[in-house]
Amino acid sequence: MCRLAAYLGPALAISRIVVDPSHSLLEQSQHANEAKIAVQGDGFGFAWYDGDQGPGQYRDILPAWSDGNLLSLCSMIRAPLFLAHVRASTSGETSRVNCHPFVHGKWSFMHNGQVPDIAEIRRPLEALLPDDLYAARRGSTDSELIFLLMLAKGLDEDPVEAARVVVEILQTFSVYGSGAKNAVRLTCVMSNGSEIFAFRHASDGRAPSLYRQTSQDSGIILASEPLDDTLGDWAPVPQNVVLKVSDNGVNATPFEVTDEQMTDAELVI
Repeated sequence: MCRLAAYLGPALAISRIVVDPSHSLLEQSQHANEAKIAVQGDGFGFAWYDGDQGPGQYRDILPAWSDGNLLSLCSMIRAPLFLAHVRASTSGETSRVNCHPFVHGKWSFMHNGQVPDIAEIRRPLEALLPDDLYAARRGSTDSELIFLLMLAKGLDEDPVEAARVVVEILQTFSVYGSGAKNAVRLTCVMSNGSEIFAFRHASDGRAPSLYRQTSQDSGIILASEPLDDTLGDWAPVPQNVVLKVSDNGVNATPFEVTDEQMTDAELVI
Protein backbone atom coordinates (compact mmCIF):
# COMPACT_ATOMS: atom_id res chain seq x y z
CA MET A 1 0.00 0.00 0.00
CA CYS A 2 1.17 3.54 -0.80
CA ARG A 3 0.99 6.78 1.18
CA LEU A 4 -0.10 10.11 -0.25
CA ALA A 5 -0.82 13.74 0.61
CA ALA A 6 -2.38 16.75 -1.11
CA TYR A 7 -2.64 20.44 -0.30
CA LEU A 8 -4.68 23.44 -1.46
CA GLY A 9 -4.37 26.90 0.07
CA PRO A 10 -1.96 29.82 0.25
CA ALA A 11 1.29 29.09 -1.61
CA LEU A 12 3.42 26.80 0.52
CA ALA A 13 6.76 25.05 0.15
CA ILE A 14 6.11 21.38 -0.62
CA SER A 15 8.50 20.54 2.23
CA ARG A 16 5.90 21.82 4.72
CA ILE A 17 3.83 18.71 3.98
CA VAL A 18 6.30 16.20 2.57
CA VAL A 19 9.32 16.74 4.86
CA ASP A 20 8.79 18.95 7.91
CA PRO A 21 5.95 17.43 10.02
CA SER A 22 6.79 14.79 12.62
CA HIS A 23 4.86 12.18 10.61
CA SER A 24 5.46 13.71 7.18
CA LEU A 25 5.08 11.81 3.94
CA LEU A 26 8.85 11.26 4.00
CA GLU A 27 8.56 9.77 7.49
CA GLN A 28 5.64 7.62 6.37
CA SER A 29 7.76 6.22 3.54
CA GLN A 30 9.76 4.37 6.21
CA HIS A 31 7.35 4.17 9.16
CA ALA A 32 3.76 4.04 7.95
CA ASN A 33 1.24 3.26 10.68
CA GLU A 34 -1.89 2.41 8.68
CA ALA A 35 -0.53 0.47 5.70
CA LYS A 36 -0.05 -3.27 5.20
CA ILE A 37 3.71 -2.70 5.22
CA ALA A 38 5.57 0.04 7.03
CA VAL A 39 8.04 0.83 4.23
CA GLN A 40 7.03 2.49 0.95
CA GLY A 41 10.25 2.24 -1.05
CA ASP A 42 9.25 1.72 -4.69
CA GLY A 43 9.57 5.31 -5.85
CA PHE A 44 7.90 8.64 -5.17
CA GLY A 45 6.71 11.76 -6.91
CA PHE A 46 4.83 15.03 -6.70
CA ALA A 47 2.83 17.26 -9.01
CA TRP A 48 2.15 20.95 -8.48
CA TYR A 49 0.20 23.87 -9.92
CA ASP A 50 0.68 27.63 -9.75
CA GLY A 51 -2.06 29.70 -11.30
CA ASP A 52 -2.45 28.71 -14.92
CA GLN A 53 0.86 26.85 -14.83
CA GLY A 54 1.09 23.11 -14.44
CA PRO A 55 0.96 20.50 -13.55
CA GLY A 56 4.66 20.33 -12.95
CA GLN A 57 5.80 16.81 -12.26
CA TYR A 58 8.77 15.09 -10.61
CA ARG A 59 9.03 11.32 -10.16
CA ASP A 60 11.82 8.89 -9.46
CA ILE A 61 12.30 5.21 -8.68
CA LEU A 62 14.52 5.71 -5.64
CA PRO A 63 13.00 5.43 -2.18
CA ALA A 64 12.02 8.92 -1.07
CA TRP A 65 14.60 8.90 1.72
CA SER A 66 17.41 8.08 -0.75
CA ASP A 67 16.86 10.74 -3.40
CA GLY A 68 19.32 13.60 -2.99
CA ASN A 69 17.08 15.97 -4.97
CA LEU A 70 13.98 15.54 -2.83
CA LEU A 71 14.84 17.84 0.07
CA SER A 72 16.12 20.60 -2.20
CA LEU A 73 13.18 20.52 -4.61
CA CYS A 74 10.58 20.35 -1.85
CA SER A 75 12.15 23.35 -0.14
CA MET A 76 12.42 25.44 -3.30
CA ILE A 77 9.07 24.70 -4.96
CA ARG A 78 6.23 26.77 -3.52
CA ALA A 79 2.72 26.20 -4.83
CA PRO A 80 -0.89 26.74 -3.77
CA LEU A 81 -1.84 23.24 -4.88
CA PHE A 82 0.20 20.04 -4.97
CA LEU A 83 -0.07 16.25 -4.74
CA ALA A 84 2.67 13.96 -3.36
CA HIS A 85 3.00 10.17 -3.22
CA VAL A 86 5.35 7.45 -1.96
CA ARG A 87 4.90 4.04 -3.56
CA ALA A 88 4.75 0.46 -2.34
CA SER A 89 4.14 -1.51 -5.52
CA THR A 90 1.24 -3.95 -5.84
CA SER A 91 1.09 -3.84 -9.65
CA GLY A 92 3.70 -2.85 -12.21
CA GLU A 93 7.48 -2.82 -12.08
CA THR A 94 9.51 -0.16 -10.31
CA SER A 95 10.04 2.37 -13.09
CA ARG A 96 9.61 6.12 -13.42
CA VAL A 97 6.51 5.83 -15.61
CA ASN A 98 4.85 3.71 -12.92
CA CYS A 99 5.42 6.27 -10.16
CA HIS A 100 2.63 8.58 -9.06
CA PRO A 101 1.22 11.18 -9.58
CA PHE A 102 0.21 10.51 -13.17
CA VAL A 103 -0.51 13.49 -15.41
CA HIS A 104 -2.74 13.94 -18.45
CA GLY A 105 -3.64 17.40 -19.72
CA LYS A 106 -4.58 19.54 -16.74
CA TRP A 107 -5.22 16.53 -14.50
CA SER A 108 -2.91 14.86 -12.00
CA PHE A 109 -3.86 11.64 -10.21
CA MET A 110 -2.57 9.30 -7.50
CA HIS A 111 -3.91 6.13 -5.99
CA ASN A 112 -3.52 3.82 -3.03
CA GLY A 113 -5.11 0.39 -3.00
CA GLN A 114 -5.56 -2.74 -5.06
CA VAL A 115 -7.54 -4.07 -7.98
CA PRO A 116 -7.69 -7.86 -7.55
CA ASP A 117 -6.74 -10.16 -10.40
CA ILE A 118 -5.52 -7.23 -12.47
CA ALA A 119 -3.49 -9.52 -14.75
CA GLU A 120 -6.68 -11.32 -15.78
CA ILE A 121 -8.83 -8.24 -16.27
CA ARG A 122 -6.29 -5.76 -17.66
CA ARG A 123 -7.04 -6.48 -21.31
CA PRO A 124 -10.84 -6.04 -21.16
CA LEU A 125 -10.39 -2.90 -19.06
CA GLU A 126 -7.98 -1.47 -21.63
CA ALA A 127 -10.55 -2.19 -24.34
CA LEU A 128 -12.85 0.35 -22.67
CA LEU A 129 -10.40 3.19 -23.36
CA PRO A 130 -10.88 5.35 -26.44
CA ASP A 131 -7.92 5.43 -28.80
CA ASP A 132 -6.45 8.71 -27.56
CA LEU A 133 -6.42 7.63 -23.90
CA TYR A 134 -5.15 4.15 -24.75
CA ALA A 135 -2.25 5.79 -26.61
CA ALA A 136 -1.60 8.09 -23.65
CA ARG A 137 -0.76 5.21 -21.33
CA ARG A 138 2.94 5.02 -20.47
CA GLY A 139 3.22 2.53 -17.60
CA SER A 140 1.79 -0.81 -16.54
CA THR A 141 0.09 -0.07 -13.22
CA ASP A 142 -3.54 -0.56 -12.33
CA SER A 143 -3.38 3.01 -10.94
CA GLU A 144 -2.71 4.66 -14.29
CA LEU A 145 -5.41 2.52 -15.87
CA ILE A 146 -7.93 3.69 -13.24
CA PHE A 147 -6.97 7.29 -14.03
CA LEU A 148 -7.48 6.84 -17.76
CA LEU A 149 -10.81 5.07 -17.20
CA MET A 150 -11.98 7.99 -15.06
CA LEU A 151 -11.02 10.41 -17.83
CA ALA A 152 -12.89 8.24 -20.33
CA LYS A 153 -15.97 8.19 -18.10
CA GLY A 154 -16.27 11.94 -17.78
CA LEU A 155 -13.86 13.12 -15.09
CA ASP A 156 -13.82 16.60 -16.65
CA GLU A 157 -17.59 16.97 -16.55
CA ASP A 158 -18.64 15.07 -13.40
CA PRO A 159 -15.98 13.64 -11.06
CA VAL A 160 -18.60 12.06 -8.77
CA GLU A 161 -20.22 10.11 -11.58
CA ALA A 162 -16.83 9.16 -13.05
CA ALA A 163 -15.79 7.73 -9.68
CA ARG A 164 -19.01 5.77 -9.32
CA VAL A 165 -18.92 4.33 -12.82
CA VAL A 166 -15.25 3.30 -12.67
CA VAL A 167 -15.73 1.62 -9.27
CA GLU A 168 -18.66 -0.37 -10.69
CA ILE A 169 -16.62 -1.31 -13.76
CA LEU A 170 -13.77 -2.61 -11.60
CA GLN A 171 -16.14 -4.65 -9.47
CA THR A 172 -17.89 -6.01 -12.57
CA PHE A 173 -14.61 -7.16 -14.08
CA SER A 174 -13.10 -8.52 -10.87
CA VAL A 175 -12.76 -12.25 -11.40
CA TYR A 176 -13.68 -13.36 -7.90
CA GLY A 177 -16.18 -10.69 -6.93
CA SER A 178 -16.00 -8.67 -3.74
CA GLY A 179 -14.95 -11.21 -1.13
CA ALA A 180 -12.62 -9.96 1.59
CA LYS A 181 -9.62 -11.81 0.16
CA ASN A 182 -9.95 -10.25 -3.28
CA ALA A 183 -11.72 -6.97 -2.60
CA VAL A 184 -11.49 -3.89 -4.79
CA ARG A 185 -9.96 -1.28 -2.47
CA LEU A 186 -9.32 2.26 -3.67
CA THR A 187 -8.30 5.62 -2.32
CA CYS A 188 -7.87 8.10 -5.16
CA VAL A 189 -6.84 11.77 -5.11
CA MET A 190 -6.76 13.96 -8.21
CA SER A 191 -6.66 17.59 -9.26
CA ASN A 192 -7.59 19.71 -12.27
CA GLY A 193 -5.38 22.59 -11.15
CA SER A 194 -8.02 24.55 -9.25
CA GLU A 195 -9.71 21.83 -7.18
CA ILE A 196 -8.79 18.56 -5.52
CA PHE A 197 -11.12 15.57 -5.63
CA ALA A 198 -10.74 12.48 -3.45
CA PHE A 199 -12.69 9.33 -2.69
CA ARG A 200 -12.38 6.05 -0.82
CA HIS A 201 -14.15 2.80 -1.68
CA ALA A 202 -13.79 -0.88 -0.88
CA SER A 203 -16.07 -3.73 -1.88
CA ASP A 204 -15.44 -5.26 1.56
CA GLY A 205 -15.79 -1.94 3.43
CA ARG A 206 -12.06 -1.70 4.20
CA ALA A 207 -10.87 1.18 2.02
CA PRO A 208 -7.31 2.48 2.46
CA SER A 209 -7.06 5.35 4.91
CA LEU A 210 -7.41 9.03 4.09
CA TYR A 211 -7.69 11.97 6.49
CA ARG A 212 -8.49 15.66 6.18
CA GLN A 213 -7.15 18.58 8.20
CA THR A 214 -7.41 22.35 7.98
CA SER A 215 -3.85 23.58 8.38
CA GLN A 216 -2.58 26.54 10.39
CA ASP A 217 -2.01 28.40 7.10
CA SER A 218 -5.73 28.24 6.26
CA GLY A 219 -4.98 25.62 3.64
CA ILE A 220 -6.59 22.19 3.43
CA ILE A 221 -4.54 19.00 3.67
CA LEU A 222 -5.48 15.46 2.72
CA ALA A 223 -3.17 12.66 3.83
CA SER A 224 -3.13 8.89 4.18
CA GLU A 225 -2.15 9.36 7.82
CA PRO A 226 -2.20 12.40 10.12
CA LEU A 227 1.01 14.36 9.62
CA ASP A 228 1.49 15.34 13.26
CA ASP A 229 0.35 14.57 16.81
CA THR A 230 -2.66 16.90 16.79
CA LEU A 231 -4.99 13.99 16.10
CA GLY A 232 -8.02 15.99 17.12
CA ASP A 233 -7.53 18.20 14.06
CA TRP A 234 -7.77 15.27 11.66
CA ALA A 235 -10.94 13.53 10.50
CA PRO A 236 -11.25 10.39 8.34
CA VAL A 237 -12.69 10.93 4.89
CA PRO A 238 -15.87 8.80 4.66
CA GLN A 239 -16.13 5.94 2.21
CA ASN A 240 -18.24 6.26 -0.96
CA VAL A 241 -18.08 10.06 -0.86
CA VAL A 242 -16.29 12.30 -3.36
CA LEU A 243 -14.63 15.12 -1.47
CA LYS A 244 -14.21 18.35 -3.44
CA VAL A 245 -11.60 20.76 -2.06
CA SER A 246 -11.60 24.27 -3.52
CA ASP A 247 -10.98 27.88 -2.53
CA ASN A 248 -14.58 27.88 -1.28
CA GLY A 249 -13.92 25.08 1.21
CA VAL A 250 -14.77 21.37 1.25
CA ASN A 251 -17.91 19.74 -0.15
CA ALA A 252 -18.78 16.05 0.08
CA THR A 253 -21.06 14.27 -2.38
CA PRO A 254 -21.99 10.62 -1.71
CA PHE A 255 -22.16 8.09 -4.50
CA GLU A 256 -23.88 4.73 -4.47
CA VAL A 257 -22.25 1.61 -5.88
CA THR A 258 -24.71 -1.10 -6.84
CA ASP A 259 -24.02 -4.79 -6.37
CA GLU A 260 -25.47 -5.60 -9.78
CA GLN A 261 -23.24 -6.40 -12.73
CA MET A 262 -23.02 -3.61 -15.32
CA THR A 263 -24.42 -4.40 -18.75
CA ASP A 264 -22.41 -4.43 -21.96
CA ALA A 265 -24.11 -1.20 -22.99
CA GLU A 266 -23.11 0.52 -19.75
CA LEU A 267 -19.50 -0.57 -20.20
CA VAL A 268 -19.16 1.02 -23.63
CA ILE A 269 -17.28 4.34 -23.74
